Amino acid sequence: MMTDPIPENSSAGATPVSGARRGGLRRWFGRLVWLMVVALVLGGIAWIMLHPRAAPPHGGRFAMNGPMPVVAVAAATGDIEIELKALGTVTALAAVTIKTQIGGKLTQVAFTEGQTVHVGDFLAQIDPRPYQLALVQFEGQLRRDQALLAAAKVDLARYQKLVAQDSIARQQLDTQAALVQQYGGTVEADGAQVNSAKLNIEYCHIVSPVTGRVGLRQVDPGNYLQTSDASGIVVITQMQPISVIAAVPEDRLPDLLKRLHAGATLPVTVYDRSASVKLTTGKLTTLDNQIDTTTGTIKLRAEFDNHDESLFPNQFVNIRVLVDTLHGVITIPTVAVQHGVVENFVYMVRDDNSVAVRPIGLGPAAGDKVAVLSGLASGDRVVIDGADKLREGAHVTLPTAGPETKAGSGSGHGPGSWSGSNHGPDGARPDDGTGGEEHRHHHRTDP
Repeated sequence: MMTDPIPENSSAGATPVSGARRGGLRRWFGRLVWLMVVALVLGGIAWIMLHPRAAPPHGGRFAMNGPMPVVAVAAATGDIEIELKALGTVTALAAVTIKTQIGGKLTQVAFTEGQTVHVGDFLAQIDPRPYQLALVQFEGQLRRDQALLAAAKVDLARYQKLVAQDSIARQQLDTQAALVQQYGGTVEADGAQVNSAKLNIEYCHIVSPVTGRVGLRQVDPGNYLQTSDASGIVVITQMQPISVIAAVPEDRLPDLLKRLHAGATLPVTVYDRSASVKLTTGKLTTLDNQIDTTTGTIKLRAEFDNHDESLFPNQFVNIRVLVDTLHGVITIPTVAVQHGVVENFVYMVRDDNSVAVRPIGLGPAAGDKVAVLSGLASGDRVVIDGADKLREGAHVTLPTAGPETKAGSGSGHGPGSWSGSNHGPDGARPDDGTGGEEHRHHHRTDP
C-alpha cells in the first residue's frame, strides 16, 4: 500500500503554529485580568458614592441638621485707645565733637571714658606756653605804642598853641595831627593782638559745652593737635532728656494736627526692637515742617526724661502715640469680625440659640478689641470660635460656662477649647469637620 510522502520539515513547521496559539491565549488572559481590575475599581467607586459613610452617633462635629457648637461673647461698652504705631530711632538732643580751636600739644586729659560731665567741666589741656609768650610780646608792643601816642598828643597840643601865635606853619600842625591818629590806630591793633593772645590761652583750657555722656577718647596726651583734625578729642552726647524720631504715614497727619492744635499733650510709649518690652514713656513735642514725598511719611519727635538711661542714642525702637480715646463705645473681640466682599459682619446669637448674620460698621481697633460703630448693641452675643460653617438661621450650642463670659474664663481653656460637659452626649469633643476625632480632652461623664 502506498502512502503519501511526508513533506520535509513538517515537524519544524508544527512548532510555530502551537507557539502562536499559546501567545494569543496569554494576551487574552492578560486583557481579561485588566478588565476585571478596572471593573472592581469602578464598582468600588460607585458603591462609595451611593453609600456614604454614616456620621458617628456622637463623634461628629455636628449632625447633618443638628446644632453646631460655638463659643460666643457679649458685646461690651468700654473705651478704645486710638494709637499710632511707628518705628523710630533714639536721637540725642545734643551731640558735640570736642575739637581744639588752636594748634598745640595735648598735655592733659581730665575726663574718663563713659563719664557724665556737665557744662563747664574741665576736659583737656593744650600746652599754653607759646601763647603766653605771644601775649607778653603783644603787651610790650602795646605799651610802646601807647607811649608814642602820648608823646604825639603832647606835641600836637604844643603845635596848636604855636599856630595860634603864627609861630609855625599850618602844615606842621596838620602833620602832627595825622601822626597822632596813626599812633592811635597802632595802639588799637596792639590791643586786639593782646586780646587774641589771651583768647588763645583760654582755648588751651578745654571745657564741656554741654551736659552729657563722654564717649571713647580719640587721641592720647602727647599728640600735637590741629584745628583740621576731623575726629576731634572726644564726643559728648546728651542723654537726659533724649528724643525719638519716627516717620508716620501722611494719612495720619490730620488727626495729629487736630489734637496738637487743640493744645493736647499726646503721650508716647517706647518699646524695644521686638515691641515686647516697655522701655519708657514721654510726650510728642513736634512734627517736621514738610512731608517726605519719596516715602509719603512725615517725621515726628518725641521727648523723654530718660532718668534711667533706658534709651540710648541710635537705638532702634517701636513707639506708640496715643492720639485719642473713644469713651463708651461698643467693643467686641477682633476675632469675631468676618470680612465679606461688600461689608464686614458678625454672627450674632439670638435668644433661641439661632445665628443671624449682622452687618456692622467698624471703628478703631486696639489690641484684641475693635470698636463697633453700628449694627450691634451692648449685650449682643457674637461668635468668636466655630464660625467657619455657620449660616443664617443655623442653630448652635454654647458652653455651659456662660456665653457672656469671655472664652476660656473659668475653665482654663482658650477660645475654641471645650470641657467634657460641653463636648456632646458622651463627653467626646466634636469632630473638626474632616472626619477625624480628637480625644485629647475626652472626658466621659455618662455612666
